[in-house]
Order: sequence, then structure tokens, then C-alpha cells
Amino acid sequence: MIDLPLLARGKVRELYEVDADSLLLVASDRLSAYDVVLPTTVPDKGAVLTGLSVWWFEQLADVVPNHLVTARTAEFPAALRPHADELRGRSMLCRRLQMVPVECVARGYLTGSGLQDYAATGGICGEQLPPGLQDGSRLPAAVFTPATKAAVGDHDENVSYDAVVATVGAELAAELRRVTLAVYDRGAALAAERGILLADTKLELGHDSSGRLVLGDEVLTPDSSRFWPADGWRPGRAQPSFDKQYVRDWLDASGWDRTAPGPELPAEVVERTRDKYVEAYERLTGSSFDSWLRESSS
Repeated sequence: MIDLPLLARGKVRELYEVDADSLLLVASDRLSAYDVVLPTTVPDKGAVLTGLSVWWFEQLADVVPNHLVTARTAEFPAALRPHADELRGRSMLCRRLQMVPVECVARGYLTGSGLQDYAATGGICGEQLPPGLQDGSRLPAAVFTPATKAAVGDHDENVSYDAVVATVGAELAAELRRVTLAVYDRGAALAAERGILLADTKLELGHDSSGRLVLGDEVLTPDSSRFWPADGWRPGRAQPSFDKQYVRDWLDASGWDRTAPGPELPAEVVERTRDKYVEAYERLTGSSFDSWLRESSS
């Protein structure tokens, strides 16, 4: 057990106070679906999310600053070194941020809750889209589709851009939209070079002590994004994916009503999901997952 004040426990992460300026973000192997934390964990999932976030922070450094101080356990404060084995690969020492109370979502393809919104209104979050789109259709351009931040056990809800303006003001709302779409565009371009489509992604943004808008939490991981193999993309159906869509599909077929507690996952679903997470890491970064585990302990 980590001997630091626990500030927050989210669906899949714990946040600890290190000192007045820094926090420790630890990614567990828990899995959430439809905003419910499932009782079955996926081995190494937390390390995949952390390793990918660290890699993406580097790729996005010229787009938006981030909160990462280090993810190498050897560089952690002395008080954390007794926990090095527990933290290896799955933890980041980060600067404190004042988080913006908006889920910043960018969509380049139509699926998920965006598809449901489109079927009901002809658009997403008040952004009108062309008629005749299907599940998996590429959008004419990526759109900013914000959502509320839900507490554990509650569901995020899509909201209009005007609602974001009402919450944070016009100037910050415009900057949230600009940064979110810039991150999506960079992520989609890099993923495309590796034969992967970035369907959508969700960002967490906050202000640091100097007032800069900074990228926090995770970024462009299989938990916060939908990644599809480009060679398997066929609009009009559910797409094969590198994220937890495999779990969502199994849950949908199981008859679960999407209320807590969720069902236990079969071993083959857990193994397949782990393989998808690791494959996403290795295809995107071009490095082996084992190399990340070694690097993070150096």
C-alpha cells in the first residue's frame, strides 16, 4: 500500500499527493465499460495506458504542454522507492493542475454515443452533420463534441458547445475546442502512418500554477480513444478495434443492463482484450511493450 494521501480514486486510476507541487497518478488494471467498473481486471492494462500516454506526450509536446514530470520509478522521490515494483510502468509523477470541468472530446468518425445523438438529432452536441451517415462513417472534418464529467458510477452526457461557454466562458471554451481538435489531428495523422484510424478521443485539460492550459491524465490510449485497424474499416457496421470495444461487444451480447455491478468477464475475453491493448501500444510506438517496462524502471 502506498503511504501517501489518497486524493481521488477514479474508475481506473488513483491519485496521490506527493507534495505541494506534484501528484502521483497510478493506472490500475481495472476496466470500465458504460461508466461501470467491471469486477474483472485485465493484466498489464495500467502499464499499457501509462506507456502510451508517455509516448503521446512526447509526440504532442509542440501542440500542447502536459503535466508529466517523470514516469521512471528511479527518478521518483525517495518516499516512493519502496513501492518501485508496484509502480513500475503504471505510474506518473505529475504537476498539479486545476482541472477544467469539461470532457473534451473530438470525433473524426461516427460511432458510439455520437451515432445515437446523430440518429436522434442529425448531429452531435448541436453540430449538424450531413444526412445518410452510418456507423463508422468518416466525418467531413473532426468535430468537438464535449461532455460533462461524471462521478464514478454516473454516465458522461454529451453537451452543446454553448453549454461549455456557459460553464467556463467563451475564451476558454474556444481554446478547449482548438486544443482538442489539434491533438486529434496530430494523433490521427500519426496513427494513420501505422495503419490505424483514430475514430475519436477524450482529453482532460487543466491549468498549471502559471495559468497555462495543460494536457493532463492520459492521452490517446485505448481507454480514452477508439482505434480501428485501417484495413478492416467498413462503414455500416461495428468496427474491429484496438480498444475495449471487444469487451463492450461481449457485454452487449451478454444481456447486461449496463448497471452496476457488471458481470465477470470470461478468461478468453480478458486475454483477447490484453492482447488488443498491447498490440495498440506496439503498433503505435513501434517498440515492444516489454521495452517500456524496462525503461520505466531505469
